[in-house]
Amino acid sequence: MTTRMALSVEYDGSQFYGWQTQLQGRTVQNEIEKALSQVADETVQVACAGRTDTGVHAIGQVIHFDTDAVRSERSWILGANANLPDDISIHWAKPVDTSFHARFTAVSRSYRYVILNRPFRSALYQNRCSWHYQPLNVEQMAMAAQYLVGEHDFTSFRALACQAKHARRNIESLQINRSGDFIIIDITANAFLHHMVRNIVGTLLVIGQEQQSPAWVAELLAAKDRSLAAATAPSQGLYLVSVRYPSEYEILERPITDWMI
Repeated sequence: MTTRMALSVEYDGSQFYGWQTQLQGRTVQNEIEKALSQVADETVQVACAGRTDTGVHAIGQVIHFDTDAVRSERSWILGANANLPDDISIHWAKPVDTSFHARFTAVSRSYRYVILNRPFRSALYQNRCSWHYQPLNVEQMAMAAQYLVGEHDFTSFRALACQAKHARRNIESLQINRSGDFIIIDITANAFLHHMVRNIVGTLLVIGQEQQSPAWVAELLAAKDRSLAAATAPSQGLYLVSVRYPSEYEILERPITDWMI
């Protein structure tokens, strides 16, 4: 009998060429499929909630796979972690209904972007956050962020290579706070376009440097032109923190507020 399993995955994306399996280069998907195949003693293929790019991290990525192997939840967790490299870890595993899909049944996804904002770079956090040496006006950034909340056409904030059928997305919340030298940007939306979070952060950085006013964001949304917005922010500051699903699946959503860096 085939069972569908859902798992929560944490990984440091520093040494990966993103999530998705490629012909060349180390990827998160490839490492996870190898480990789970060892546990299942059969070939396992997984689907994820969000395909992260090169250098992007995850605290609460969610995946699912189908298997004929009979294993306890504990065995999936311990077995997978025993076969995974140190920069990937499984947090939980549970059987789910076959109607569950890690990507397509997700209600929303939450990302956190971390900026180290001080004159000198960090040796410890070099792969865990982006570094911006110029002073940033967080209040101006927070004002600008409110123009993005709600349902909009985010063409100005999608990668040119984005393959989504349309650019309309709904941002549920976008919070920006400073904690010492760190600026924390938390964003939750029903779905994201390719590079959408990093393109939004790039634009907010320009506003934080007071090179543009917060109202510039409204102009960019109306223009629907990627070439008018700011450069894409670095990947190492971005984390997929949690994914929300309909309550009937009983999938644990990690609160975005319980983790910083």
